[in-house]
Amino acid sequence: MDAEKLKKRTRQFALRVIRAVEALPRGRATDVIGNQLLRSGTSVAANYRAACRAKSAADFVSKKGNVEEEADESMFWMELLQESGLANSKDIEELMDEADQLVAIAVASITTARRNNPRAKR
Repeated sequence: MDAEKLKKRTRQFALRVIRAVEALPRGRATDVIGNQLLRSGTSVAANYRAACRAKSAADFVSKKGNVEEEADESMFWMELLQESGLANSKDIEELMDEADQLVAIAVASITTARRNNPRAKR
């Protein structure tokens, strides 16, 4: 997948996260978890954009690592929402699947960057 398509895909993920958080019922737990999900879910797109502007292979690997971490963290918050019954399971499952795919894409990209440039270790 080329960089522009992935920029669009991560942006769409962020927008879907925003809509999912806005749809959560109000409450202490959902407010806290929703805020955490909002931060990590929107960070996926922001960090991917930063990776596209990396100044070196090592910088790229580092920033892609942030994408991986934020997408994985988003999955954690969605798992909590789902398992606690605080959110619609079907909607959350679809968003979790996208987060999982974004993690896999980031990991594959990091692996390739490290293989192509041995100095690109963290």
